[in-house]
Amino acid sequence: MKIKILAKNEREIEFEIEGEGHTLCNLLRKVLLEDNDVTFAGYRIEHPLIGKPKVYVRTNGRKDPFDVVIEAAKKIKNMAEDFHKTLLKSLKG
Repeated sequence: MKIKILAKNEREIEFEIEGEGHTLCNLLRKVLLEDNDVTFAGYRIEHPLIGKPKVYVRTNGRKDPFDVVIEAAKKIKNMAEDFHKTLLKSLKG
């Protein structure tokens, strides 16, 4: 996975994620929108076979947009770890 920042200012960030698709982008968008300081989060994939998702996030200005993306990534990581632990526990018994 490669991430390229396309644009950033004090309230907005746009970045491209190479090697990912709807699965990660939908989850990221959902988690971002749970933050009350995020006013918009969305993505687009220009071509379904060769397109690289472009993610756009806008905040209300109380938080840096880069910081809210980092926070969302940490939440997703924790969700994956919780799922892994629960799955292993259920498989054992």
